Amino acid sequence: MGFNCGIVGLPNVGKSTIFNALTATAKAESANYPFCTIEPNVGKVGVHDPRLKKIANIAKSQKVIPTTLEFVDIAGLVRGASKGEGLGNQFLGHIGSVDAIVHVLRCFENSDITHVETTVDPLRDKEIIDTELMISDMEMLTKRKESIAKKLKANDSEAKAETTVLEKILSHLEAGHPVRSLSLSDEESVYAKTFGLITSKPVLYVCNVNEDDAKTGNALTNSVAEMAQEEKASYVIISAAIEEEISSLENEEEKKMFLEELGLTSSGLDKVISEGYQLLGLITFFTCGPKEARAWTLRKNKTAPQAAGQIHTDFERGFIRAETISYDDYVAHGGEQGAKEAGKYRSEGKDYVIQDGDILLFRFNV
Repeated sequence: MGFNCGIVGLPNVGKSTIFNALTATAKAESANYPFCTIEPNVGKVGVHDPRLKKIANIAKSQKVIPTTLEFVDIAGLVRGASKGEGLGNQFLGHIGSVDAIVHVLRCFENSDITHVETTVDPLRDKEIIDTELMISDMEMLTKRKESIAKKLKANDSEAKAETTVLEKILSHLEAGHPVRSLSLSDEESVYAKTFGLITSKPVLYVCNVNEDDAKTGNALTNSVAEMAQEEKASYVIISAAIEEEISSLENEEEKKMFLEELGLTSSGLDKVISEGYQLLGLITFFTCGPKEARAWTLRKNKTAPQAAGQIHTDFERGFIRAETISYDDYVAHGGEQGAKEAGKYRSEGKDYVIQDGDILLFRFNV
């Protein structure tokens, strides 16, 4: 399973520029006019994890294969998008298919780059997008309510339970609050998931700043930070210009030197990945051997058979056990043999919950 997130925001906030930089492609045309992104562009990038290289060196692996992160660049929404303004609400459907939303907010002044709302105000921009997404969710719930009306009249117990949850969510939206801020019981959450609501998705706010503000931020990013804290949401500060420059560099050493010159410890991509993993509750496990060392993405609290299923469905179906070494033990004892001799090589069964950094060898029989 990869981390799949949709990049949203008003036109000309830097979405496509960031997409191009993060995926190091030119799939999304960047231009100084609204709606230059007509179809959602999808790009996959390898997730940088220094642990993978260490594992590969110890195992003397011929290939090193990172896990991937997927970005979907969605056309700029505008005020009234849910009613067909701009390019219409067709793009709201694209947002519905992603796991999380990366909301890009313009936090820089530049007279050469027009703003669809004429002035730069990230909090206002955020409210515009939120409103359009909430209107879309309300329309979806209203249609759902109409579709189960007959069952409700027939005193269908399932329809009653669904309607109760539906009306609770609808009231929350009508009060101007996204679904993700509503507390639901486990039973209510089961119904809520079937609604496919956009504002139920977790959000990471990305403050796009000028190069000079990438390290410390500015007054605009400070306002976003306060808003994110109130929402108990995450935010990162990145510069699209810097990310473009990094994507053009040939190796990791050049990238490291470039970042150090700017006083930065990590790239915007690394920040987005780190926050994204926290946002979706993801961890990484590894497989390794002479042929390849590979990283895999998994949600937290998943069991060994479920991790095996990430590699191949047959592995999960015929799961017997998982030979397991923690990353720290693998490095400390110089690999598999050293871990065995130190008593750090474990055989785990079907109930074992995978931990971040586990190095696994699955035994299965189909």
